[in-house]
Amino acid sequence: MTHISKHNPRLTFEYLQSGPEDLYFDRKSKRKKPNELANHICAFANANGGTIAVGVEDSGVINGFTLSEQQLINDIEKIPYDLCTPTPLCKFEVCEIKDDKNIDAKILLIHVKASTSKVIRKTSGEVFLRIGDSSKKLHYEDIKNLEYDRGERLYEEEIVERATLNDIDVDLFNYYKKLLDTDLSIEEILDARGLIVYKDNQTFLTVAGVLLFCKYPEKFLPTCRLRFIRYDGITASTGTSMNIIKDKTIYGPLHKILTDSKALINSQLRDFQSLDPVTGTFKTVPEYPEFAWQEGIVNALTHRDYSLKGEHIRVTMYDDRLEITSPGKLPNIVTLSNLKSTRYSRNPKIARVLSEFGWVKELNEGVKRIYNEMKNFFLDDPIFSEPNKNSLNLTLKNNIVMRRIRSSEQLRIKFSDGIWNSLSSDEQTALSIAFSKNQVTTTVLANELNRSSKYCRNILKRLTDEKKLLKWSGTSSTDPHQFYSLNID
Repeated sequence: MTHISKHNPRLTFEYLQSGPEDLYFDRKSKRKKPNELANHICAFANANGGTIAVGVEDSGVINGFTLSEQQLINDIEKIPYDLCTPTPLCKFEVCEIKDDKNIDAKILLIHVKASTSKVIRKTSGEVFLRIGDSSKKLHYEDIKNLEYDRGERLYEEEIVERATLNDIDVDLFNYYKKLLDTDLSIEEILDARGLIVYKDNQTFLTVAGVLLFCKYPEKFLPTCRLRFIRYDGITASTGTSMNIIKDKTIYGPLHKILTDSKALINSQLRDFQSLDPVTGTFKTVPEYPEFAWQEGIVNALTHRDYSLKGEHIRVTMYDDRLEITSPGKLPNIVTLSNLKSTRYSRNPKIARVLSEFGWVKELNEGVKRIYNEMKNFFLDDPIFSEPNKNSLNLTLKNNIVMRRIRSSEQLRIKFSDGIWNSLSSDEQTALSIAFSKNQVTTTVLANELNRSSKYCRNILKRLTDEKKLLKWSGTSSTDPHQFYSLNID
């Protein structure tokens, strides 16, 4: 691949022509009026920053500046100073290239830096924001919200004065360099991404730099962790009735937390059995669509408010639902009502790097796809809520009640009508749980039936000893890990 930019290692000749326009990249014809280009410069500055390639059509056809059009380039370079206020920080890069007719030409790359403390306006007073692959004009209320949000975006750029380049996870960074396909040094890449700050002749990492690339970020930012808890049942019990069956905390740079949490949660998810009406055979159906819960965790780690002390991300699994809780309310321009259609990052630098790692989706694809994936699994819509002013919660329901109803129907097929009809409704429930969860315990059945443990233990023993429909697994009658499973092929 041929790299054309010294400031953006993502930009190759191939990407310039065929790469997708997104939150960080846009193509513009050299015929665009300065006033219109100002819209896009302001939009990138008010969002996450990015690059505008002037001299490339939307189709990817290169129609660059000729030698006689140098004045056009000069006029474009004046736009941030003449048409924007305050002046956004931009770097201009002229690249020699062959146009669509194989004639020497130039394209102009405008590298726009995100404004973290000021809303960038046009001199006319209009405000634009980059959302997905478009530059949207904001109205009064959105502008006010954007002004409020400027303060929230500062934290990821704060200096962590104890964190230096010596704290970098070199293996992780080399993997990142490979993804970028660049030979730039660690320091050059960190500088280009705004992840280091030079102060008093020393180089320090920012909060975003620590979270993304420190080997032990929790040494500097103790809340950089994800805690996973799995409960046996649909509620959390305490004291002698505590029903936690898995409790693990994951530490490390964000890419590692995402990788490790994905493996952990996959190991805890159950498979359900579903009858294929076409083939008449049973097939395995995941408890939740993988994209839905994985994207929920990605969003939590990417967009949480890291300035909140003492708060960390929690993933809680119950029998009937999965909950992901992230510290920090939604950024003010995003609300629960427009969450599916509006994209805005509290931590644009973190979002950009995780996008380059392949985690973060662009064009607001992620949230919309969570809805679509749940719908395709015939599950309820995801529920986003703000249980208090300092957290955002995502709940995914697995609809276990309906699955158990379907399990009962499927079990009727596996048993003869005589055997199934001879069972009490409580016995049928016990078998349905064992079928859908691959096992059943006295505690789970007691919670489901709202009956005593003694009553439920007798049901399970009867299904095991008398009716031979269940088999017991355990070391002794007091084994806390004992369970019952179906005794059928």
